[in-house]
Amino acid sequence: MDMKIIKSEKRLCTCCMEEHEVKTVLVEEQMTFKNVKVAYKATYFYCDAAEEFYMDEEQIQENDIHLKDAYREKEGLLTSGQIRSIREKYGISQSDLCTLLGWGGKTITRYESHQVQDKAHDTILKKIDQDPEWFLTLLDDAKSDLSESAYEKYLNKATSLYEEDQDLYLKKAIEASYVKFQGNTSAQGNTKLSLDKVVDVIRYLAASKKVTNLYKVKLMKLMWYADALSYQKRGFAITGLVYQALPMGAVPVGHNSIIDLKDVPCEEVDMGETNAYHFSLKGEQKFSALSGEDIKILDVVIEKLGRMSKNEIVSFMHKEQAYERTLPRDNISFEYAKQLRI
Repeated sequence: MDMKIIKSEKRLCTCCMEEHEVKTVLVEEQMTFKNVKVAYKATYFYCDAAEEFYMDEEQIQENDIHLKDAYREKEGLLTSGQIRSIREKYGISQSDLCTLLGWGGKTITRYESHQVQDKAHDTILKKIDQDPEWFLTLLDDAKSDLSESAYEKYLNKATSLYEEDQDLYLKKAIEASYVKFQGNTSAQGNTKLSLDKVVDVIRYLAASKKVTNLYKVKLMKLMWYADALSYQKRGFAITGLVYQALPMGAVPVGHNSIIDLKDVPCEEVDMGETNAYHFSLKGEQKFSALSGEDIKILDVVIEKLGRMSKNEIVSFMHKEQAYERTLPRDNISFEYAKQLRI
């Protein structure tokens, strides 16, 4: 039988009951489990004197898990490790997860060790892994059966996972809307869309004390000027956003979705008959997606335009060739950045 030696150490060999070098070895095994033939790696001790393999209690348990995990993988079921990872993702204990699911208190413990789950339970565990919103529903239903501290802990973790999922879906939707612009260097400023840069540009503008009353209309104009100035100076924009000529000036494609991204510091403000979107970021911040040159360009834009009111910056942009020579709702070519007014 082929074996791979993992280590060798002097110890009491319980096979021959003599003290000598005992090898710990890895062996490729094949076995039939639940009428399914599976291959898996098993760990043994090997006694050279007796030329025998043997196991201690820990190895017996580990090899049993490896056998059953090999079966699980072949049958498309979650492995014991994957079940543990799902539970740990939510930071929930074995017994509390059973409470949420209405299962016996030791069910998850058994699934993470020696027992193979049925397909119905496997489907439920996979849904929990993929759907934090459903976990939150189960958590709410089980609130009275959990301690207050445990409920708050699971709620915070699941909410964070849900927000991350929503943010990922939103990013994919924005990126999908930009597929049609691939290769259109004049529309994207010779830059591939980077939503990490988009978010950090917004955050940088929102954090600046030199930018006053930063609402959505003004923000969109500052972003365009930053991308246009970058294109003028370096031959490429910062973000890869495509801007359209709308009545209030340049506005990026997907702007409504962009301000909903998780890390965008946006607050919806009730203005009476309508709502406005205000952007503000306080405290020490890092802008890891932006290069030093990106920040220098943003600083120029902030210095020139940061204290303008919404009406002033709209009026200022309306006099740009980029706006005057672009038909309403058409994409603004970055070629016009050569004649910027700043």
